[in-house]
This record gives sequence, structure tokens and C-alpha cells, in this order.
Amino acid sequence: MTRPSIDVRPGDLDLDEFRRVGYQVIDAIAAYHAGLATRRVIPDVTPAEVAARFADPLAADGEAAAALLADWQARVAPLSTPIGSPRHFALVNGSGAMIGILAEALAACINTNGVAWKMGPAAAAVERQCIRWFARFIGYPDDCGGVFVSGGTMSNFTAILTALRHVAPYDSTPGGLQDAARSGRFLLYMSDQEGHVSVMRVADMLNLGRAAVRLVPSRPDFTIDVAALDRMLVDDRARGDLPFCVVAQIGSVNVGAIDPLDALADVCARRGVWLHGDGACGLLAAGLPELAGRFRGLQRADSLSLDAHKWLGVPYDCGLVLVRERERMRRAFSITAPYLRSEAAVADGGSDALEYGPQMSQAFRALKVWMVLRHFGLDGLRAMLGKNIALARHLHGLVGAHPDFEVLHEPVLYLYCFRYVPRDLRGRDGEPEVTQAIDDLNRQVAEAVLRSGVAFVTTTRIRGRVALRMSICSQRTLQDDIDVTFDALAREGEAARGAARQLAD
Repeated sequence: MTRPSIDVRPGDLDLDEFRRVGYQVIDAIAAYHAGLATRRVIPDVTPAEVAARFADPLAADGEAAAALLADWQARVAPLSTPIGSPRHFALVNGSGAMIGILAEALAACINTNGVAWKMGPAAAAVERQCIRWFARFIGYPDDCGGVFVSGGTMSNFTAILTALRHVAPYDSTPGGLQDAARSGRFLLYMSDQEGHVSVMRVADMLNLGRAAVRLVPSRPDFTIDVAALDRMLVDDRARGDLPFCVVAQIGSVNVGAIDPLDALADVCARRGVWLHGDGACGLLAAGLPELAGRFRGLQRADSLSLDAHKWLGVPYDCGLVLVRERERMRRAFSITAPYLRSEAAVADGGSDALEYGPQMSQAFRALKVWMVLRHFGLDGLRAMLGKNIALARHLHGLVGAHPDFEVLHEPVLYLYCFRYVPRDLRGRDGEPEVTQAIDDLNRQVAEAVLRSGVAFVTTTRIRGRVALRMSICSQRTLQDDIDVTFDALAREGEAARGAARQLAD
């Protein structure tokens, strides 16, 4: 057995080699982006083929950095879905702003653990500055609390746990849900149509049970019925349960619905319930003057969430939670340990992020946000957001003008759903057999366009019907990308409608 040497630094490269390979990395990144617009939107491979390409064992001897980069170019990049493609319309995936790639490298260079001020004074200051910038942009108090986390689920978790510990009629920190003072179920509320599944995940994580999430009826425009919510809060409390949080949709995941925040704030204030705004998809739109009316009451929300890796286009991963009263976050998450106090104690007005959120280790996520925001500037940011909304409205016009597509809603933000319905089946969508055929047809159309490599379009369900769904939140998407994608959907619909024709006959 070879004795390990204690006089070498095995993790470091020779600086000349580091420079040489580093320049090659930048060239590889530039080449990847140069081909984004023409790449297939998903690799044409099977899971078994991908697994076989990565079946080699870890070698005993280390490999040169240049060989690792070459393998990234040969195996990793070609077998990765190009989320940055201008025709990637699946889920709500941001395009990955290129300045953020450089920011990631610079953050990794410092390798800051951002949970403690002494571990990274600059990181703490950059994070606070980004929080102030976001708050001012959307019209929220800029002295609010906030932390960066991995994404929307953890943002919602952070906000909803803060809500639970603030609203519970006893101190839930020592005994949690097992405390003898607890009576009844803790309940939270969201829209039955457009509420995000991450709220269910949070209920799981808090061990409240998924049944603790009460689904409130929606109005025709997919927003929550405030009067129905008020009745549910009253009835549930009368039964002995403990309503503690209402989750408002601020840009819902399918149709971009924005719940009536001012009216919700009135109800929550009257009933002693926390109001959280799930803005993972759409909160940035509050910074657009032309949409200000839709966000009336935003500043009254107790907490808000935002995914910077969605519409802002920051590279994955990066979520943010804002809480109007910062001290409530500290009361929810503050924890002590001798090694934390001795090594990371704060002095002279600094603060430790671990006191305000769930993470005990945290990458310097704020740096890429800081650089992306500065790269855009206020005017550039508003122009980018406005462009995506305009593209959704353009798509809406194409759908409305085509005899074989059905409009399902007016676009509010960049999220848009519609349905392929052959003209000879119009008016028969309520017949079970016809509805099933149209549902199947929409699935076939989306899958065919995806297999072609032209665009990544998915399906969802809108009021029980399968619909085509496009999330137009890439900074790179142009009107031509919308036109080409819509033409492909229409073409694949025409090719697949044979079974539907039989029903019409």
C-alpha cells in the first residue's frame, strides 16, 4: 500500500494548465451556444443507450483536465436536453443567461459557504442587495427578509414553515406537531385548478399530510374564489381546525393566473391567516408598469416566492423567498450549536443566513443573480419580460385564427395553453368518446413535434381536458420560433386526425 503524501495539493491544477484548459472551456461553451438554435430540442436516444455510454468504471489513475473536457464535448453535451434552446417550451425552464455562466465559475472560484457572514462578507452583502433590488422592482418593502434557496419548492417550504410557526397558537418550535397544546388540523389553502403541486410537497415535508391542503374553487378566469375561501376558513375553524396559510398564485404554472391579492389580503387579515404569494413563475411581472393593476395588494402579502432560474434566466438552481417581517424568519429558523457560535458569530451588524432559512450550507447563488440583473439593467429586464408576454399574445392570435385549434384562455403572462380540436368535431367535445379522442390527439401532436426535434411542447390538463402547453420564457425565443412551432403542431395534427375523422363520420 502506497503511503499518502502530505506535501502535495492533489486537488489543484498547474496554473498554466488551468489557463490553457480554461480558455478551451470558454471556447466549448461558446460553440455550444452557437448551435443552440439549430440543435434538436431533445437528444434522439433511448435511456438504455445513454446508460451504456456512462457504464465505464472509475479508473485508478487520474485523468488530465483536457481529456475530461473532451469527454464533456463527446458525451455530456450531445446527450443533454438543450434547455437554452429558443424552442424549449416545456415546464418553466429559463434560458440560462450567458453572463450567469461566468458568474457560476467566479462563485465556484471563491467557494463561499453563504450561510455565515464570516465565511463570506461579500456574499452576504450581495445577497442583501439582490433582495432589495427585487423588492423595489416588484413594489415590496425593501427592508423585508429573504434568502436564496434551490427553487420554488424550497421557497414555498421556507415561507409556509415561517407561516406555521407564526400563526400557530403555541410555540411550535420545541414540540412541533406533537405538542400537547395542539388541537385540530393545521390547514393551508390554494386554488383547485391552478394551485402548484409544490404546495402538496411542502405539506409532505412538514408532515401535515396532503389532505391538509384545502382546494378552493376557482372562477372562470382560473383565479381563486375569494368568497368561497372565506366561507371555508370560517367553517374549518368552527370545526376545530387551525387554518394558518393561504397560497395565492402569482402567475400560475399553466395559464399564468394572478389571484386577486388585495381581496385575499383582506380575508387573511380578517381571519388571522398568513398570505403567501407563490410567484415562482410570474412575480417578476409585478415590475411592469402596464400590469401594475393586476398586482394590487402585493405589498400586503406576508411572504412571496420567486424562481430566478425561470423567467429571469439565471442558470440552475436559484430560488428566492421574501418575508415582509424579517424577524419572523429568524424566529422560525434560528438554531444554536457551539461550533456555529464559536466560528461564525456575527458582529458589527452582519447576519448569518442560516438564522433565516432552512439551509446549513449554501452556495453563493446570489452572485449570478447580481450579475444577471446588472447585465440587463431595469430597462433591459422590462423589455425582455414584455417581449415574452408579446410572444404569448402572438401565439394566442395564431390559435384563434386557425379553424382546428381551440382557445382556452386569454394570455396573462408568457404561459399559454390551447387545444387541437379538428373543425369537424367542434361542439362535440362533451361526448365522452369524442373527448377521449381529442385528448389522445393532443398527446399525439405534442409527442410528434417533440420527436421531430423541432420544439419541446408538452401537454397538461385544463378543466379536465388535455391541452397543449407552451411556456415562452426564454430570452432567446423570437416570433419565428413561435410561428415554426405552431406550424409544426398544425401539420402533425392534420397527419394524426384520421381516428378523429372516423368519429365525425
